[in-house]
Amino acid sequence: MNHDLASEIRSKVDIVDIIGEKIPLVSHGKNFWGVCPFHDDKNPSLCVSRERQIYTCFSCHATGNAFTFVMEYDHMDFPSALKYLGEKVGVDVGNIKVAKKNDKTEKIYDAYLFATKYFQNNLLTKLGKKAKEYLASRKIDDAIIKEFEIGLSLEKKDDLTSLLMKKGYDIGMLNKIGLSADNHDIYCERIMFPLYDVNGRIVGFSGRIYKGKSQSKYVNTKETEIFKKGETLYHYHIAREECRLKKNVIVMEGFMDVIRASTIGVRNTVALMGTALTKQQIQLLKRLSPNIILCLDGDDPGVKATLSVGNLLLEEKVEVKVIPLPKEYDPDTYILEFGQEKFLSLMDSAIHFNDFKIQKLKETVDFRSDEETANYIHMVLEETAKLEDEIRIEVILKKLAKEFDIGYNTLEMRLQRIKQEKLTEKESQKIVVAPPPRKRKNKYDKAVEQLLFFMLHNDWVIDQAEKEFLVLPAEEHRILCSEIIYYYKKYGKIELADFYTYLQEKPNLLSLLNRILTDHYEEHTTQEELPLYFKVIREYGRKQEIKRLTTLMKKEVNPLEQAELVEKMRKLRIGED
Repeated sequence: MNHDLASEIRSKVDIVDIIGEKIPLVSHGKNFWGVCPFHDDKNPSLCVSRERQIYTCFSCHATGNAFTFVMEYDHMDFPSALKYLGEKVGVDVGNIKVAKKNDKTEKIYDAYLFATKYFQNNLLTKLGKKAKEYLASRKIDDAIIKEFEIGLSLEKKDDLTSLLMKKGYDIGMLNKIGLSADNHDIYCERIMFPLYDVNGRIVGFSGRIYKGKSQSKYVNTKETEIFKKGETLYHYHIAREECRLKKNVIVMEGFMDVIRASTIGVRNTVALMGTALTKQQIQLLKRLSPNIILCLDGDDPGVKATLSVGNLLLEEKVEVKVIPLPKEYDPDTYILEFGQEKFLSLMDSAIHFNDFKIQKLKETVDFRSDEETANYIHMVLEETAKLEDEIRIEVILKKLAKEFDIGYNTLEMRLQRIKQEKLTEKESQKIVVAPPPRKRKNKYDKAVEQLLFFMLHNDWVIDQAEKEFLVLPAEEHRILCSEIIYYYKKYGKIELADFYTYLQEKPNLLSLLNRILTDHYEEHTTQEELPLYFKVIREYGRKQEIKRLTTLMKKEVNPLEQAELVEKMRKLRIGED
């Protein structure tokens, strides 16, 4: 590893910018905080330090520098991360050799890329005339076609399959990855929309009919090893940067909605691959923004989907709003009919999910019935109990009191009772999950790890520790101590973010370094205090050596050897005093 090159790249990279491109960060004091992408994080527990150029999760203990973050987040090896970040900051990384990726997976990606170009070319020929006319009638022009890589599958049923086979692709693989079926093209006479993974690589297609009639308006690629519907959000790779700038993400139902929204400059959008929302998709949304706006179809299934998706998102402690559309519209048709200004106005007046839910509850109630009215009021209070904003709670209660001529105090008391009932229920259902067992640290472990922590943050402690000629009994501590001293002597100082890079090929030491850095040790010590740590470490070393010699003596049968061992132990005990 070229440490100088890695240090140059690392020194030019701002970890806050790098991580901020991937997940939303909020500034608190001198650090930045975000929802950790490496575990199911409901509250921001990832701390990013611009000063130290490292990140730490205080829940799952993920720790590292800019290199380790992109390696974990984007599943890169170190050379790939080095190349990726080097290109970002304008450092020449042409000599970095990146290991070949999984040939089998790469071949699948290549097949989809070839298919995309093939479909695009079809649309540009005279055979694509009718398809282009259809797209034009849907207000999809050449610029949109190019941006979203829209193409066309032809009437011939073996055209793509035969071309791919001529390029060396096995027919069995083509059948398996959903480009062929029964050795023939799956897609025929359909307008082709590529589907992308979170990194922008094409992993499948959605083919739409544009003439005649078919049982299936859309035919989507089946799930493969690179395409899992429940782990995909359409337009994610484009929306990521837009969401960072706009500080929210708009969730739509279909990719045509997203494409249409982009034509009026709304690009912080993603589409669900179906109306159900999976846990993986929720985590992807939380990476984009903690502020989520739902803009699904206005019909009954769309409203049902909005309620279902909104409830799931609320459980994840994110802010959820809704852009309610008229019953006969989806975002695509609404924008086509009413235009940019009207849709942007709808966006600006997006309502809180709880308010949307209350509105929908109200539409189903017969207020001539006292029983239904009482049930409705109770349901509104149930929803209000989920809110934390005291002002919104008061507004809702005052509206209820005025609308139904009920005492405000009566509603407030009932609300408090509902909250208490929910709290009791939650406590009774609470399952206590024991944290994974961690090695209990003795006095020595704490002393030596505190010393190592001091060494990482104070150059003078390294000089002092070296003069003491300490022998650390635990091998992992001993090796890390040696590495710190070696690094300091070679580079003149310990830059923590660079030291991470230095240890990149030594995972056991990296793991120890992470443990030490996330255990909240003191950063600074004094000349008077430091010897106390040396004393604890020496005492422990003597005790361990006495234990070792005692075990040897029990096995020794030669009286002279026994006497020698006894003398060694006597001297150690004298030193101990």
